[in-house]
Amino acid sequence: MNFKYTVFQEPLLEFRYGQKLEDPHDGLYLFGPYSADKPSHPEKIKYALIGTKRGINLFKNWTEHVMNAPQIEESSKLRLWPPFPGFKEAFSCEFPNTPSWIHNIDENKLLEASRYKNEYERTYRVANMFIEAFDILEKKDESFDIAIIVVPDEIYMNCRPESRVKESWGYRPPMKNMKSFKKGQTTLEDDFENRRWYTTEKYNLSVDFRRQIKSRIIKYNIPIQIIRESTLSLQDRGDEKRGVTPLSDRAWNLSTAIFYKSGGKPWKLASARDGVSYIGISFKIINEKTACCTAQMFLDSGDGIVFLGEEGPWYSPERKQFELSREAAKRLLSGTLETYSKLGGETLKEIFIHSHSSLNKEAFLGFRDACPKNVKLIGVVVRKEKYDIRLYRLGKMPVLRGSFLKIDDKTGYLWASGFKPRIDTYDGWEVPIPLKIFVQYGEAPIEQVAKDILALTKLNYNACKLGDSEPVTIKFSDAVGEILISNPGVKERRSQFKFYI
Repeated sequence: MNFKYTVFQEPLLEFRYGQKLEDPHDGLYLFGPYSADKPSHPEKIKYALIGTKRGINLFKNWTEHVMNAPQIEESSKLRLWPPFPGFKEAFSCEFPNTPSWIHNIDENKLLEASRYKNEYERTYRVANMFIEAFDILEKKDESFDIAIIVVPDEIYMNCRPESRVKESWGYRPPMKNMKSFKKGQTTLEDDFENRRWYTTEKYNLSVDFRRQIKSRIIKYNIPIQIIRESTLSLQDRGDEKRGVTPLSDRAWNLSTAIFYKSGGKPWKLASARDGVSYIGISFKIINEKTACCTAQMFLDSGDGIVFLGEEGPWYSPERKQFELSREAAKRLLSGTLETYSKLGGETLKEIFIHSHSSLNKEAFLGFRDACPKNVKLIGVVVRKEKYDIRLYRLGKMPVLRGSFLKIDDKTGYLWASGFKPRIDTYDGWEVPIPLKIFVQYGEAPIEQVAKDILALTKLNYNACKLGDSEPVTIKFSDAVGEILISNPGVKERRSQFKFYI
């Protein structure tokens, strides 16, 4: 077999004045965000701050000493962690030191709630204490661009799917009872005092605090940024309990996320092709017989559209594969494209569907049924292959980011992680894992497909990085799906991607 190896150039991003650069730090520092001269650009961010007294003080100090102050650090890795010039200087937008509104949560009551023995109960109680603030916000005449939620690290530790609370209190029903509660059933065997906690709502919500609150807050139409208290440490590498990246790196990442969620556009792809969109498809198993599918559509501007499909018998335990029906696939893509059209989307020429797993033929036929006439549809499998092929090069540094090994006209391996010449280092921890790219349906040059996927690694507005190891269509597909699917008790949905990251 004649494999072909090449290295793609680092995709360019577009910033203010039409300037194009590789690194988002450079573009924001030198020219400002892409949206700076657009009507939608926020000139001043109006935000609510929610947390304990300690968390509120930490964020105020962070805002004064980091967000609105240049971070000049003595470091040998300035190309990896460049100085942060300040929020206004980087984003042409003011981030006030003083929030527009503050809600203080009693820390003792919050931590007590996080130690409840029943994982559904503790996450529900903790989330409720933050949601009370949004009930108040909803009654105010003024509007807010974003809400900042600062949580103690103990909440992060106690309110996750695999959390084990050592010093817990309260009553935890047997697992068989909790499964019944999820179906809305109660039991006659428990006394009244215990049964008063058996509302079905909490058992149809995720036990992960972040997933639950993201889902339940959507109805208030205010994007949120959740920040752990330890992230706001003014020490260069955090405190003794948790090591974090330097102050400047945390400032870049938090500021980019806040700016995007507040309506700004930090950058867009300079190499994007007109009329081309990318859709990430993800599945989640609900039970042995049922699964659900979600779609996330991405454009060159970074705008994202989220659409939740219907539940059904889409998972085959025998084949260990998801098999969406033709009609369900048609409705999923039709709903996504309809939302795209309502938001003023331009005429499409090509649609690329990215999926972790192989798509069954019936699903692709359904997607094609939903496609407008004269729109080309291509189905692509994109997944990390941890135990597959590896590339090495001489010296201490790994393979170059952008390396591409073409196997045939349908298959190739792309290294989205690796040595990055712009920052003169490798910012990972292990031997770079390639993305296996397989054009399963439709026709498209494998090199172009791989270049597009490499470009999509630069549309993560939840951080300020040269590029991720996965495209945004794959990186966030499961995360968005978890928020939507793991909270079946929540019916309110938003189509904008900023509500889910």
